[in-house]
Amino acid sequence: MTRLIAGAGAMELNPFSFEFHEDPYPTYAWLRTHAPLHHHPTLDFYTLARFRDVVAASQDWRTYSSAEGTLVERLDPRLFEATPMMIFMDPPRHDRLRKLVSSVFTPRRVGNLEPFIRATAVRLLDALANNAGGDFVKEFSAPLPMEVIFTMLGVPDADRRQLRTWMDLSLDRDRDTPAIPARAIEATMHTRKYWYELVGELRRTPNDGLISGLLTAEVETDDGGSTRLSDGEIIGFCSLLGAAGNETVTKLLANAAVLFARHPDQYAAVVADSGRIPNAVEEVLRYWSPSQYQGRTVTTAVEWYGQKVPKGARLLLLTGAANRDEREFGDADRFDITRNIPIALGFGYGAHFCLGASLARLESRVALEEFTRRFPRYRIDETGCVRVHMSNVHGFASVPFSVE
Repeated sequence: MTRLIAGAGAMELNPFSFEFHEDPYPTYAWLRTHAPLHHHPTLDFYTLARFRDVVAASQDWRTYSSAEGTLVERLDPRLFEATPMMIFMDPPRHDRLRKLVSSVFTPRRVGNLEPFIRATAVRLLDALANNAGGDFVKEFSAPLPMEVIFTMLGVPDADRRQLRTWMDLSLDRDRDTPAIPARAIEATMHTRKYWYELVGELRRTPNDGLISGLLTAEVETDDGGSTRLSDGEIIGFCSLLGAAGNETVTKLLANAAVLFARHPDQYAAVVADSGRIPNAVEEVLRYWSPSQYQGRTVTTAVEWYGQKVPKGARLLLLTGAANRDEREFGDADRFDITRNIPIALGFGYGAHFCLGASLARLESRVALEEFTRRFPRYRIDETGCVRVHMSNVHGFASVPFSVE
């Protein structure tokens, strides 16, 4: 758990502490002031907590590499040789894969999803309205992105709930340990096997989903030739988009519901003017970032604040801490939907800026437009709220709410 270090009045960050998951922000504030570069002596990782430091390191992929994973846990690269993911790559390999995927994952394809997103949101909210409330996560913020992402990819309806269950479970972690639990490893294997089978089926019988488009995607190479994605690369992308696309929006929307309940004046403002919703989404991302950090491996020895970080060290770029940096944001601990956010870190920054950010923003905007229209007044039972316990994703697994 987050604890005081005897005699120093210092706080130690433990990303596997369930208490830390409840409220990491006092720890972050201490780190920004007293240890902007911090070394965890037991788990042997470093952290950067200030906004400008996180931005600078995010842009320097040569020094701060993603190739050995982006979590605290060091992942065996051999696990991803057959199904490589962009998030675990550096340029130029990363750029080749991103260019190929971007040729199919286009702004037009994303924009064309808006009517489907809105219809799905309305359908889910109708059920909640009929019952005068329910569980915001289980009945709205989780099924909405699941339906959107899996429809986009071309996943059959009958497979979606089981696939989402495996994906959630693959990110699950135990208290106070970086060891990946057996249930998470097993769920990862089930998920990967499913994608293998679906890609094979879609090669035989294509549909109009994104996976079928990826099977034939082709871009020109520097030498004048062309390149395509391997099945393994497609499976890696499906794993990444499926997990990131589901988790980010699920947590973002649930965070918004709880924050708006705590700040009724801010909610009244978006109810009165839906044009405020896009900026409100950005403030939710800043204030309670679903993705709390980005892990990197240092490729050459560096120095921060007079302290050496050795080559090969694991370093965490603390998005959650950077987004509350009082050096960057006035009154940083205040939730303010009118705040100007010139550099948004909620979807990453630099080479690894989230490819699905535009889709996540679209889903969130539409979802909140429909929610505010349907529920201008509501109540959250915070005593019944339950948080997830994952490595770097913070948010809620359950948020009971009722209509006033």
